[in-house]
Amino acid sequence: MLTRIARAAALALCFAGAQAAAQDLTVGLSTPITTLDPHFHNLSPNNSMVRHVFETLIKTDEAQRPMPGLAESWKALSDTEWEIRLRKGVKWHDGKEFNADDVVATFKRVPNVPNSPASFAVFVRPITDISAPDKHTLRLKTASPHPLLPSDMSSVLILPKAVAETAKTEDFNSGKAMIGTGPFRYAEYVSGDRVVLTRNDGYWGAKPHWGKVTFKMIPSAPARVAALLAGDVQMIENVPTADIPKLKSDARVALSSAVSNRLIYLHVDSGRDKNTPFVTTADGKPLEANPFRDPRVRRAISKMIDRDAIASRIMEGQAVPAGQLLADQFFGTSRKLKVDKYDPEGAKKLLAEAGYPNGFGVTLHAPNNRYINDAAIAQAVAQFLSRNGIPTKLETMPANVFFSRGTKLEFSFLLAGWGAESGDTSSPLRALLGTWDPKAGMGSANRGRFSDAGLDAMITTALTTIDDTKRGLMLAAASEKAIELMGLVPVHYEVSTWGTRKGLTYKARADQYTLAYDVRPGK
Repeated sequence: MLTRIARAAALALCFAGAQAAAQDLTVGLSTPITTLDPHFHNLSPNNSMVRHVFETLIKTDEAQRPMPGLAESWKALSDTEWEIRLRKGVKWHDGKEFNADDVVATFKRVPNVPNSPASFAVFVRPITDISAPDKHTLRLKTASPHPLLPSDMSSVLILPKAVAETAKTEDFNSGKAMIGTGPFRYAEYVSGDRVVLTRNDGYWGAKPHWGKVTFKMIPSAPARVAALLAGDVQMIENVPTADIPKLKSDARVALSSAVSNRLIYLHVDSGRDKNTPFVTTADGKPLEANPFRDPRVRRAISKMIDRDAIASRIMEGQAVPAGQLLADQFFGTSRKLKVDKYDPEGAKKLLAEAGYPNGFGVTLHAPNNRYINDAAIAQAVAQFLSRNGIPTKLETMPANVFFSRGTKLEFSFLLAGWGAESGDTSSPLRALLGTWDPKAGMGSANRGRFSDAGLDAMITTALTTIDDTKRGLMLAAASEKAIELMGLVPVHYEVSTWGTRKGLTYKARADQYTLAYDVRPGK
């Protein structure tokens, strides 16, 4: 009798253990996050991670369409005033009630986070006044019409009032300030290694399937794939392009892909009049003049790049050659803009017209663990330029070092990427090409310090135009102006691919976020 009871108990324990394991999810990430502070560094891996714990007023689906979040509804009361109705019955992870005071305190914190390498201030800068008529209603005023306010609200994660008013970035990284309303609670963060979260059973929305999620940071692409195939992780992001054909035929794996909102581009130092770093004559002697100031030089660089070769060979078809700031299906793109053709002779002619018939030397700087095949793409760009009259050295480095140095303007020529949070061209236009002006929220990631007063005016007008049709046309016109001036050199749009173990599903997202609560059991 005792033996039978003992066996039954053992079986029950085994079953309970199997159930618990079944509710655990381990995800392999391609890029280590730099912080858990949701307002410190506007970087997609960070934004994706903290969305498990914190939430925005307005959410977006996989195609970046707006959905209610902590806000149940929003509407424009006039061209310069908005009303936002907040969701009732939402609780913070510490049990306190969410209300309008939390949002007000959050918006005050966002532009005042010290030493931010890429600030979120642009999303709250248009707001000139915020008030709370009651605990679940907000009134927001702007100095001029701001039709993108709902889009901006999808980028600002909300904190409890007490946290917003007192917490420092290190308090988030230690877990002390990780009190959100989201579907998961903070459990552990080991910098460069892992983040562990547990399900928030008191979540106001649909409960996630997973009781525990472990995000492992695995920058090595072969190691991520090996971990997926071995079952050590059940999901990976940024499936390496070279492995996609093999994984498609593997019965243990399912793939999901989508053209992303991420542009891979080249930024050049068009801001300094002279003595831009890492630029020399073609034979390596000092060069006082800054050749990147001339738009003909920037166009020449564009013509030196064979984008089709990069997309087909290096990206294995998992990229779309770019002729503007976003792929055609996004709002505010231009049907007039075409991809620059590979034209070495045309490039050399432009260089000669600009006064550089013998070219000049330069160093291209790029991350080696942030974007899909980033180091290989940078190497190809350097080879194309070297072959066609601009001898180019290459220096790659980890993303955290790259962004820190790039923000300090230590480079003259760099390869980077930009994901459009808004899902339209207003995002890259104002962040990458607007004249750097922290107070106005323009040029937040303009590491080339490109500046054109005419383009600034076009961007500002588009951003204050309420009519969607007119605004789309204005954004397209601004994109055309930006590419005419070659404020940056577009290379391609990433196609993002996730891999899951068979039996799990994930909808590929245009914003490239890897969200554990959207991973579901199924065919």
